[in-house]
Amino acid sequence: MKKLLLLFLIASTFASAQNPLAIPPTLTGPNINLTLQDGTTQFFPPAFTNTMGANGSLLGPTLILQKDSFISITVDNQLTDTTTIHWHGMHVAPINDGGPHSVIAPGTTWNPQFTVMDKAGANWYHPHLHMQTDKHVSKGIAGMILVRDAEEASLNLPLTYGVDEFPLVLQTKGFDAAKQILVHTESDSTVMVNGTIDPVVDFPAQVVRLRVLNGSSQRLYEVGFSDNRTFSLIGTDGGLLTAPVNLTRYRMSPGQRADILVDLSSDLGQNIQLVSYASELPNAVYGATQPGMGAGATASLVGYTSNPLNGNDFQLLDINVVAQTANPILTIPSTLASYSPLLEGTENITRNLTFTSAGPMGDLTGPFLINNATFDMAVINYTIPLNNIEIWSFTNSTPIAHPFHIHDVQFFILDINGNPPPPELQGLNDVVLVPAGNGTVRFIAQFNDFADDSIPFMYHCHMLTHEDMGMMGQFIIATPTGIDNKNPNIGGLSIYPNPANELLNIETDFQIEKIILYDATGKVVLSSNQKVNTLNISALNKGLYLINIQGFETNVTQRFLKQ
Repeated sequence: MKKLLLLFLIASTFASAQNPLAIPPTLTGPNINLTLQDGTTQFFPPAFTNTMGANGSLLGPTLILQKDSFISITVDNQLTDTTTIHWHGMHVAPINDGGPHSVIAPGTTWNPQFTVMDKAGANWYHPHLHMQTDKHVSKGIAGMILVRDAEEASLNLPLTYGVDEFPLVLQTKGFDAAKQILVHTESDSTVMVNGTIDPVVDFPAQVVRLRVLNGSSQRLYEVGFSDNRTFSLIGTDGGLLTAPVNLTRYRMSPGQRADILVDLSSDLGQNIQLVSYASELPNAVYGATQPGMGAGATASLVGYTSNPLNGNDFQLLDINVVAQTANPILTIPSTLASYSPLLEGTENITRNLTFTSAGPMGDLTGPFLINNATFDMAVINYTIPLNNIEIWSFTNSTPIAHPFHIHDVQFFILDINGNPPPPELQGLNDVVLVPAGNGTVRFIAQFNDFADDSIPFMYHCHMLTHEDMGMMGQFIIATPTGIDNKNPNIGGLSIYPNPANELLNIETDFQIEKIILYDATGKVVLSSNQKVNTLNISALNKGLYLINIQGFETNVTQRFLKQ
């Protein structure tokens, strides 16, 4: 009787959803067009909130891609801001990755083209401009990417988007008195799923698949259902697991994805809620009662204590169970994907990374550092030989946990605080939460494909406030012959010398129509419509620059250093 009363009270507390859950539209290849645009959204009618979106005023369409297909994506930036678009979790070349070096100025387009090499899984896209990532994501630019493959198709899983498979983009946002979105805030007390506040949705009485993304700037979620039912985790960041893992809770850091099956076949007519059990979060993670370790840590985050979401359970989604569809999935597979984990002892090198804070002892505002350095666009932190197998070992000496994300690769977690990862973390991942207070994590990954001596991949904390303040580094994948002073030909373009001092030589296999130079912040510092092959850069300050060379049906960007 006591347990039934508790469940009733939880259900009563969370039964306030009133807005139909928005389901993002889909786009598929081979040619995909995304227009980044400013707009307004009525979160709190009659007020209009200034937002950003892709192909709309908020968020973006879900991209559904097929493994081994070749796709061309045209990103048209109609924002007033310079930005980038990063394909988080996708295994693509650095020139297509969309990191802070691949700037898209207002009124210009970017056209990454690549073969989808990833196995079936859920990834996402979002801006990644240095010091502007949180602003652009918080304002609304984010969308999911679902990759399909033959292995997934053979497993009898729910695959009908919006019918038995649902994208769930979890976010919290803060608003000022005029109902405008706050950036770098601890007052993120408004919960959204797919941009919907207080969402409600009808799920059929069968096995339903939830493709969950933590798209929040900082917040962790402890995901479960209001009746504490068991659900099956079938995939993480890097795609399907080898077998389902049955859970009642799953902890999600910013940037992480979860592929969840829930069996509702016996629940016709019932009402349940998807909940974040934040009261169960351990201290020293963002979203817990105490976000850090040590006296005074919470006080350093202004507004954190008064935020009602911190340390308290809250509803994410209100679910009504309705009639089955015509062809329901009623069973959950016992086996899923096949892969061979990388094993310790096969690595070429172990790299040690330490997280520290440049702020006062115990302060949670940062800025936070990796190996005592803040991010510098002109510094390549690691040069990794092509095909290297590497262990990355992290020690977090700060008072708050950091979700570490690496571009280019997926990894296998070896241990957390010296212990093997639990079953739900034994698949492929690209985000891992490194515990506070000298907590440790080790993972192993192979850096195959995409040697590029010019354009780097990134690694960083995926708490966007920390990333914007410089908790980030970059690496290149190098060919065995090393880095040539004359850049390798990329898309028919070579520039040299690199680094350069006064003159920059440009060789192309196409006729130059326009040249644009950007500094490390994305600002245009030079633009020329002259058909020249030598550029005078003597007036530029020392630092890292991006040069965009445009010709007939050609648009190529490379990086160079001004000495």
